[in-house]
Order: sequence, then structure tokens, then C-alpha cells
Amino acid sequence: MFKGVNASDGFGIGVAQVAVAPDLSFTPSVPEDTEQEKARYEAALKLFVSQTNNQIERMTQSVGEEAAAIMGAHIEFAEDEGIKDMVSGSIDAGMCAEQAVSEAYDQYCTMFSQMDDPLFRERAADVADVKTGLLADLLGKQVVDLSTLPENSIVVVHELTPSMTADIDKENVAGIVTETGGRTSHSAIIARALEIPAVLSVEDATKNIKTGDMVIVDGGAGDVIAKPTKDELESYRAKAKAYADDKAALESYRGKPTVTADGESKLLVANIGNPDDANSAAEHDAEGVGLFRSEFLFMDATELPSEDEQFAAYQKVALRMKGKPVIIRTLDVGGDKEIPYMNLQKEDNPFMGFRAVRYCLNNPEQYKVQLTALLRASAFGDIKIMLPLVTSIDEVRQARALVEECKADLDARGVAYNKDVEVGTMVETPAASLIADDLAAECDFFSIGTNDLIGYTMCADRGNERVAYLYEVYQPAVLRSLKRIIAEGNEAGIMVGMCGEAAADPLLIPVLLSFGLGEFSVSAPSILRTRRIISQWTKEEADALTEKVMALKTAAGVKAALQAAAK
Repeated sequence: MFKGVNASDGFGIGVAQVAVAPDLSFTPSVPEDTEQEKARYEAALKLFVSQTNNQIERMTQSVGEEAAAIMGAHIEFAEDEGIKDMVSGSIDAGMCAEQAVSEAYDQYCTMFSQMDDPLFRERAADVADVKTGLLADLLGKQVVDLSTLPENSIVVVHELTPSMTADIDKENVAGIVTETGGRTSHSAIIARALEIPAVLSVEDATKNIKTGDMVIVDGGAGDVIAKPTKDELESYRAKAKAYADDKAALESYRGKPTVTADGESKLLVANIGNPDDANSAAEHDAEGVGLFRSEFLFMDATELPSEDEQFAAYQKVALRMKGKPVIIRTLDVGGDKEIPYMNLQKEDNPFMGFRAVRYCLNNPEQYKVQLTALLRASAFGDIKIMLPLVTSIDEVRQARALVEECKADLDARGVAYNKDVEVGTMVETPAASLIADDLAAECDFFSIGTNDLIGYTMCADRGNERVAYLYEVYQPAVLRSLKRIIAEGNEAGIMVGMCGEAAADPLLIPVLLSFGLGEFSVSAPSILRTRRIISQWTKEEADALTEKVMALKTAAGVKAALQAAAK
């Protein structure tokens, strides 16, 4: 058995098809005619863009706009003026087109791969994919072709790039195994969109698995079994059937209200990262958007997005959700989110430094551009504004004062907006937890960001394997913090939601119900499963379990008790 990253749930059983990447090696040379060499590059660029646009059209039909939008980033990188100028300059300096393309894209790839934020690091894979496509066109080579595969194929490849999956024969692919990538990688996103079980980052998979081998892919557990025994095959076929039956059963919750077993209503919404994700949220039956991470608008740009550009993105989500609530987090930059053109100074400890609302309040004119765009979008739906990483009352008051300035400006311009737009706080720091009562008096809603709240409370970096045992929502300190935040918000009569990963934790849901959480914001594919779990608990049952759990002293004890009570 081989272990990897559980990237796309489900069980795949089939025959391995090991895909080998083309040889894109070349011998650097000095072109005799630099203009002719630049023309070669321009021709390859034109061909690449044309091929990619065709792939986007096919992906839009096969997996929808959300996954197809990933390929749009490839065109942006290919046509980026900075990269094009770098390539042309290198050719003028005596490089052949292949070397100029390779070095330019390698430089950008290195820049992205060294960033702390995994979502930024994934941009390195996009850049590498564009480089591969351009080199293939320059060298006249064919990239990996997954368009014609035998039935029940398990695709085994070093790296599954978006350009490969654009043409994948999804009807015949039972599973995917790669040697690279994580849960946030574009290959994982596309695998989930295709609903193909996938396990990524399996070391030496292309060496240890041979074409023709029978292979089992357990996308939920992150396990890959090559040449399984008869007993293993029978066991996993039974698991695959049970998984398919359970998935079918979840469909009975589509279109139903989210209520507990004793009839208490809850709001079940989705976390999204860009406007196109709103389509997935709606398709998965979300009752709104609990977190729109607006920094991706800034991350995918080469300069600060204008008011109109931001307004168009926010308006698109508002219109797609058709009057359902949409909480948009204002720019959360810094920490692990470095945006090159913002020129943030290097800090010894960026997670506790000049980031999120601190950065925004220190750049009020820039911040007002975003706030104004949000206010304009509020005329088209139930937009709510959320402030990230709040640690003091002053930050909320300053942000609300800027919102009022933006309202006055829009009034002067005669532009419509929701004059009662709600402004709330993402509660994700111990400081915010400790002053939750005071914050509740200043805010229209709370949304608990458990990812950072756990890290800051436990002083543990979730990316550090040596302290991973501390990074758990089941830690008594974290549970007590959650209880306090929810209680203070409810006491003040404001909506309290949760947009961290813990909101979809099936073990934790009864505890959150007992605490009185009103809104659960989860990934779109988790909507129906979360709705089912909520429907299985009464308040009385949740209270009884929570009373037992809150008396326990260790995370291991808490988790064991929740596992024993799971329905």
C-alpha cells in the first residue's frame, strides 16, 4: 500500500495507465536572427492560447465554469506583459526561444513556490504548466494525452496539470494517482469537479506502479493499493458500493431546509474563493455564502484591482446567489498571503505582523476602494462586509467609519447601495474571543475562523508536523473559546456563524449545535452531508453529549467521546 494526500473522495478500482511526460529537453543556442526567433516565440504563444481556449470550451461543457476558469489563469500567465518582455529581452540578448521561455517561467515559478500560502504556491504549478505547453509547441512535441483511455483506467502520472485534465476521458477514468500536489492544488480541484477519486503526492508512483497493474484508489483515506489480493478487491468493491449508496442517499437532502431533529433552523452556506465558485455553491444547494475570500481578486492581478473590477466580481456573486446572504471578507493580505505588487516589508513573524485589517486601515484610500465596491454590490443582493483578524474595538470602529465615508461618497455620486449593509467580524484571535462581548456590541454578526483561532490559541502552526498534535479543534482551550464567542454573540442578538474547516467536522457538529451556532459555512461539496448530520441531533441530545465533552481534559479524550457518540 502507498500513502498519499486524500484529494478527491471515492473508490476507484481499475487498471493502471502510467502516463509519461514528453522529453522537452533542448540544447541552448544563439539565434542567427533574433527577430525570426521572436517570431517563433510569438507563433508558439498564439498556438498555446488557441489550444487553451479550446480546452476551456471543452471543460466548461464537461465540468462547468468553475473548473474551466483555472485554465484562464494559464492564458493570463502566457500573455503577461512582464513575462513576454522578459522572454523577448532574453532573445535580444542572444538566447534561443526555448531557453528564454524556460528561464523566464522558471523565475516566476521559483517566486511563487517560495511563498508561504499554499494557494499562492499552487500558482507555481500553473506557471510550470504554461512553460511545458510553450516548450512543447516550440519543440513540436505532444503533451500527455488523456483523451483516449481504456475503460476503468487508473491514471498514474507525475503531475496532473490542468491542461492534461482539460481533455481527460472522464467516463473511462476510475481513479487518479500523482506524485505531486495537495488538496488545494488545481489537479485536486479538477478531480473533485470531475468526481474522480484521487490520491496525490504518492512518492515514486510512476516507478512502483506499472501499466496493466490492477490498482485500488481510496480517495478518502489517501491510500493506493497496487496488485491487490482477492480479499482486498472484494473488500473495496463493497466499500465502493456503500459509498455510492450513501452519496445517493444524500440527494434526499437537496432542496430541504437545514433543521435539527427537533426542528431548530440553521443556515448552511458555502465558503468560496472566487466569483465562479458561487456556481458550485448554488449547485450544491448552499443557502448562501458564508465566506468569500476577496484576496483572490488581488492575487490574480498584477496591480490593485479597480473599484469597477471589484464591483463586477462582488455583483456577480450577489446575483448568482439570488438574494441569499453573501459574506465577503475584506482583503486579508500579509502573513502567509504575500501579493508581490503590494511590496510588503519582510517581517520576522508575519503571522503576528502587519496583515489583514491592520494593513487595510493603514492604507485607508486603498481600503475605501474595496469598501465602495462592496457597498455598490449590496444593491444587487444581501452583501455583508466582514473584517479579518480583528483584535480590538478600535479596529472595528475605524473600519465602520471608513464605510460611512464611502456611503457619503456614493450618496454624492447618486449611486445606489444598501444603507443598512451589515458589518461584522471574523473572530479568529484569542484577543477577539476574550472581548467577544464588547465586539458583539459593535458588530452586526460574527463568523468564527477556526483555522487561525486554533493556531493562535494553541501557538501551533498547522503546517509544522512536529506540533500538529496540538493543532486540533478538540483541544479543551479551543472548545472553551468557541463556547464563549457563540454565547456572547447570541446574548447580543447577532448572528454567529463559523467559516473555518471545523464547521463541517461531523464529530464536532453536535457540540456546535449545543453551543448555539446559527450558521455553518462549509465547502460546497460538504453541504448535503452537513445538512444530514445536523438533522440527526436534537438540542437535548447535543447538550447531553457536550456536557460530557466539556468536562474532559484532553483533546484525545474529547475526540474519543465524540467518535463514540457519532451517528
